[in-house]
Amino acid sequence: MTFPYETGNPVPLFLAPMAGVSERPYRLLCRRFGADVVVSEFLSSEGLRRRNERTLEMAAFDETERPIGIQIFGAEPAGMAEAAALVTEVFQPEFVDINFGCPVKKVVKRNGGSGCLKDLDLVERIIRSVVAATPLPVTVKIRSGWDETTRDPVSIALRCQEAGARALTLHARTRTQMFAGEARWEEIGAVANALDIPVIGNGDVTTPEDVVRMQETTGCSGVMIARGSFGNPWVFAQARALLDGRPMPPDPTPEERFQTALEHARLTLAVEGDTPKAAVEFRKHLGWYTRGLPGSAELRARLHQVESLADVEHFFADYLGSQPVLAAV
Repeated sequence: MTFPYETGNPVPLFLAPMAGVSERPYRLLCRRFGADVVVSEFLSSEGLRRRNERTLEMAAFDETERPIGIQIFGAEPAGMAEAAALVTEVFQPEFVDINFGCPVKKVVKRNGGSGCLKDLDLVERIIRSVVAATPLPVTVKIRSGWDETTRDPVSIALRCQEAGARALTLHARTRTQMFAGEARWEEIGAVANALDIPVIGNGDVTTPEDVVRMQETTGCSGVMIARGSFGNPWVFAQARALLDGRPMPPDPTPEERFQTALEHARLTLAVEGDTPKAAVEFRKHLGWYTRGLPGSAELRARLHQVESLADVEHFFADYLGSQPVLAAV
């Protein structure tokens, strides 16, 4: 089964769409480390339809990010169609992805995201409306069901395929599980066996070895990495090496971790500017990059007080006993 867009590898690696994480700077960084396909943060169809400035900013991407999908969510077929048409005309990504997987309360309370899984007729209507509104391939991301009583990923996936989805990502948990418990990878395998379109596996992929194990045990066409990439963009390069039968590159040294974090900070500076808001939002990344390092608790406490991205280098320099270089770049 082939994807409806060029991925560059027979088993492509995807960076998951994650609110507040898969922003343009992080997508650019993960592409540099070997992510084959990236997807935008999930965007409100209403925000797009109303030309909300912030939503449109979140949909923008750099040409070097291609192939990229823009993910939209909503519970009104007509509104989703209008949003897809706008995304196609203005941004021209490789594909439009529909979010039927987000478990966050503020999204599902309006039947968006995984809330749609309570009404599979609505799921079909949304997909058909979006497919009719854009010449781009339409893909979907689902969970295994709303709860245990409705857990039936194969039936859900077959209905998505019948409605016109060209590829499908399954996060093998229900909405009520949120991120608790274990993702049932056997469900990914069952969906991959049942569908004629590519199936992307998602859930509990935290190491490069997990990528290989998921692909080998489920037969999925691609693997999507979400929380496993937090502060760990090199997971894509390591996983690619294993998939290709090459030795896995070693884990980065503290210096290499910091250099990657600084590159991330530079990209954020270029995209967002050095504002207090950008610095505060970047603190979570700093925490992830420094996990597991000696003295990391003290370092994170200091980093979580940064009010300027330009200050990040000085904190790292103190930790390593080196001289600041960010200001000179």
